[in-house]
Amino acid sequence: MTAFSFELLGTDGAARRGRVTTAHGTIETPVFMPVGTAATVKAMQPESVASTGAQIVLANTYHLMLRPGADRVERLGGLHTFMNWPGPILTDSGGFQVMSLAKLRKLTEHGVTFQSHIDGAKHTLTPESSTEIQRKLDATITMAFDECTPFPVDKKGASNSMRLSMRWATRSRDAFVDREGYGQFGIVQGSVFPDLREESVKALRGIDFEGYAIGGLAVGEGQELMFKTLDFTTPLLPVHKPRYLMGVGKPSDLVGAVLRGVDMFDCVLPTRSGRTAQAFTRRGTVNLRNARHADDLRPLDEECGCPACKSYSRGYLHHLIRCDEILGLMLLTWHNIQYYQDLMAGMRAAIEHGTLAAFAHQFDIDQARGDIEALGC
Repeated sequence: MTAFSFELLGTDGAARRGRVTTAHGTIETPVFMPVGTAATVKAMQPESVASTGAQIVLANTYHLMLRPGADRVERLGGLHTFMNWPGPILTDSGGFQVMSLAKLRKLTEHGVTFQSHIDGAKHTLTPESSTEIQRKLDATITMAFDECTPFPVDKKGASNSMRLSMRWATRSRDAFVDREGYGQFGIVQGSVFPDLREESVKALRGIDFEGYAIGGLAVGEGQELMFKTLDFTTPLLPVHKPRYLMGVGKPSDLVGAVLRGVDMFDCVLPTRSGRTAQAFTRRGTVNLRNARHADDLRPLDEECGCPACKSYSRGYLHHLIRCDEILGLMLLTWHNIQYYQDLMAGMRAAIEHGTLAAFAHQFDIDQARGDIEALGC
């Protein structure tokens, strides 16, 4: 078996080029993880996801706990067999739902009692049960159970939330079953307050996880404040452990966060946008519902090698969307995942060559030009 490890291969300013070794394969960083909440990346086959260059996917403890249940997934061979994804899988602990389902839950020191959004049945998640569920799912990377601090929040509220999460982090670590090639990440909280983030990092470093996530961002604070928070948080994290910014984000978020030393990302944005006719391209975001695409023979993105761009015109994609054809949603989802993977591969190469600042500058120029200019309008 292979030990879980992180190797720092190089740096470019604060940006890092690394490699995570796990029981289910290696992960080249910086990396973006497509979200497969219910053990599937929506509108995609696992083989199609892998063809984009995706190395690791994310699944969600809360949703899989409700359907089909962790015991059933375990009986069916664990997530890797169940969803036909042999590579690494990271599972969210359910902590985000502590915030997003606030009207359906009761939070105590012990844990969180949820009212299921599916049938109203009550369920309880604790640091211990969340960690055990993730073990049954056979998650390569288990996340500590935490409360995702909402925004805006006053300092007292942020402090109480963060310290609860740190107590839960200790309980999550105690409940984690150490296995060769598997790891568990602690989650830094503290909202946008530097001293609280520092306190959180100190607590988590004392527990000693295989990796460290930055939680409580991309929850409404805006990009400028998110980057400011990363500026004072990432330098506090261990150099030789992976750093994961949870739930982020837009392409510009990824570029900015990599510049600030983040290694791992996940977000529903590329898949959700694909299902709502939004495509990310090297010249900005394109809305395929717009009538201007109806007679357009060009590919969606001339530099992209995905099936949507290699085999179909914008006019055809527009037609599929306007007719509510499932193929349109599948092709745009595939394209968006491919775009995100290409972006991450480009940043990995730029860090290796010491040219990430130039890469980021050109990215900003291309995005600012926009798609309209490409039409000569």
